[in-house]
Amino acid sequence: MTARLLDGKALAARLRARLAERVAALPFRPGLAVVRVGDDPASAIYVRNKDRAAQQVGFLSRTLHLPATTAEGALLEQIAALNADPAVDGILVQLPLPAHLRPEVAIAAVDPAKDVDGFHPLNAGLLASGLPGLVPCTPRGVMHLLAEAAVPTAGRHAVVLGRSRIVGRPMAQLLLAADCTVTIAHSRSRDLPALCRQADILIAAVGRPELVRGDWIKPGAVVIDVGINRLPDGRLVGDVAFPEAAARAGFLTPVPGGVGPMTIACLLENTLEAALARRGLARAAA
Repeated sequence: MTARLLDGKALAARLRARLAERVAALPFRPGLAVVRVGDDPASAIYVRNKDRAAQQVGFLSRTLHLPATTAEGALLEQIAALNADPAVDGILVQLPLPAHLRPEVAIAAVDPAKDVDGFHPLNAGLLASGLPGLVPCTPRGVMHLLAEAAVPTAGRHAVVLGRSRIVGRPMAQLLLAADCTVTIAHSRSRDLPALCRQADILIAAVGRPELVRGDWIKPGAVVIDVGINRLPDGRLVGDVAFPEAAARAGFLTPVPGGVGPMTIACLLENTLEAALARRGLARAAA
């Protein structure tokens, strides 16, 4: 068996094109503000990519770059100013923050209506309750990939490796809403290979390079690799051993070029939804 690749790069491009069409027809330009603290190199690249993508679809985009020594009170003041700015529809606090800053405090300070990362406790609660709200971008991107491939979800057993608030938990909630039977596995779970072999849909989001081996995968399963890890030799790999998985899975995301591009595209989708909702307009159709 040779897995069919789920091309997140191509799907993200189509999603951005649809968003650009929607934005071009609006009488206003949605505004996205990113708050970056410090000089983490990976964050700098990610923020630059977000800014470029936002401008390509017609958003007003700005990045607030604060020094690594910024006090928590000063950071919260900047977030409050963005909350009050009518030109800003979406606010994203880029993680990780310097060690002296508490990410949960910064995230909770963002207006939930502008929380386009979907991390605010209010939006997390809405998702857990099955109510409309802003959904974390990576899990939302995964659901787009499953829909694009016409992967049936009702009654399927989905196994999510990882229980983070950013990916694992919201991913499980979205799959539950799609009528999957969901198992969340993590570092304390017993016999991970056996759990993974039960999965019709396997989502790997643990941040451990090539943890998932080919013989962990049920033949024909859909495998979504959220991980991105840089090896000592400079190569980027996911949480799944790609060649082994490709010989066994039915569908498989590559790394890079799978889930990553969808995360940024869904950030833009969330920003448009937030902009429309703030003006009492319909939610974005992607």
